[in-house]
Amino acid sequence: MKTSNPVLSRLGQAAERERTAGYGAYGPAGAPGYGQPYPTTPDYPAAPPAVRPMTVDDVVVKTVTLLGITGIAAVVAWNVVPDSATGAAWIGAAIVGLILGFVISFSRMANPALVVTYAVVEGVFVGMVSKTYQEFFGYDGIILQAVTATFGVFFLMAVLYKTRVIRATPKFTRGLIAVMGGLFAVILINLVLSLFGFNTGLRDNGPLGYVFSIVCIVVAALSFILSFNEVEEGVRMGLPQRYSWVAAFGILVSLVWLYLEILRLLSFLQGDD
Repeated sequence: MKTSNPVLSRLGQAAERERTAGYGAYGPAGAPGYGQPYPTTPDYPAAPPAVRPMTVDDVVVKTVTLLGITGIAAVVAWNVVPDSATGAAWIGAAIVGLILGFVISFSRMANPALVVTYAVVEGVFVGMVSKTYQEFFGYDGIILQAVTATFGVFFLMAVLYKTRVIRATPKFTRGLIAVMGGLFAVILINLVLSLFGFNTGLRDNGPLGYVFSIVCIVVAALSFILSFNEVEEGVRMGLPQRYSWVAAFGILVSLVWLYLEILRLLSFLQGDD
């Protein structure tokens, strides 16, 4: 099971260890299929597979589930968190979400509970950001526009990947990961500088802000290609079903990032009216 993707390589190695150890997804605790080898007796004429491999449908279901959780958390946060606490909730959710994102991304094992927790935290963050733009800044209708544009871009990238117009070649993957890392570093540095009163103009309603937002939108859109490829390769490699949570997590991260960047760009456009 060779792949150029280091994340998939780690997951593939973990899955192979699970298969070797005999861990299964079937049967009650202590019974065959739950950490116990399957006996080959007349009652058990053949040993079933150690783990059920994930499918594309598994990833779709998990992605929809995470999106639903994120959306519900956003609506609840919008209506429950007082206006005076919006800023604190925004910052707190952003910090917790960032930490959880790193833990999930660099973990060698799939943890559904951690992924679901991340979706809840991101929902609070998205809800607070969205409320700030629409209620406090007065950008009427901007939320619906951003959501529509986000899913429009998502489905467009799915079509481009399915028809192989854009391929996740090793060169493309390495280049995009490098660009994403660079963008993250720039965003983080810009944030730190802004805390000390330095304004680089990257997030302002100006020429530099427009260019930077468009670059972020393009890169966020292209990141779906990596996610789709990870799903395809994960299915091909026979990763256990629970790793579909990891694949769904990657798609959720890209969707949230794309939504926030489109929201910011739309705010620039409305601000020029």
